[in-house]
Amino acid sequence: MNLFTKVKELRIHYKISGCGQPLVLLHGWGNAIGNWEKLQAYLAQRFQVIAVDLPGFGLSAVPETIWDTATYAEFLREFLAAINITKPIILGHSFGGKIAIYALAKHLVDAEQLILVASSGINLPKSWKIRGKIFCYKVLKKLAAFPGLKYFFTKIIAAYQNQVGSNDYRNSNGVMRKILVKVVNQDLRDLLPLVVVPTTLIWGEEDISTPLAAGKLMQERIPNSQIVILKNCGHFPLLDDFQGFIAVLDRVL
Repeated sequence: MNLFTKVKELRIHYKISGCGQPLVLLHGWGNAIGNWEKLQAYLAQRFQVIAVDLPGFGLSAVPETIWDTATYAEFLREFLAAINITKPIILGHSFGGKIAIYALAKHLVDAEQLILVASSGINLPKSWKIRGKIFCYKVLKKLAAFPGLKYFFTKIIAAYQNQVGSNDYRNSNGVMRKILVKVVNQDLRDLLPLVVVPTTLIWGEEDISTPLAAGKLMQERIPNSQIVILKNCGHFPLLDDFQGFIAVLDRVL
């Protein structure tokens, strides 16, 4: 069932299916409810599954201000309250996992169990190649600050950003691009020990967006947690190996 509610003055789209213990699905950056369709149908055989389009994605409204991870976590608290869901299982992919980590660590929401799939939240040291790109970008910004050069270098900076930026960056614009820059730079490693609910991390061995090294470090810092590594899978193990993915879920749920 496709439904809408209002949270933080924004029209929010969500879908509920099945009955039983509530299980909330939080998608990653650039995704939406549609990414969960097959999994939601499978889980709805045993759970009341709630999938939500996070603000700025899918059919949900775009925030008018530049949100950070904390604001999205507060949104999650208000959303669950608006639809009368208490102590669900939370399954978050990538950015959705980051939101869940913050919300649980800060006691904004309570959960029966947490499942993190290729979750963001730890920023690993950048390669020299990436550092070089960042350095060039900073030089261009400084040049653009000189009188008479702003107009010329503003165009160069925009072209450079679109050329070297991530897919998420290139596919974002306006306020969502500014939100992306803000949330990507937020490292949550100091909050991980505060996540005390039983936690399972599911990671693709070949993930290059959120490398396995980040997942292992996350598992070390979260008490009462375990990590399951899926071979031949990247950042979307749900899509790369659906049967292997649900086999893991069947065990932990």
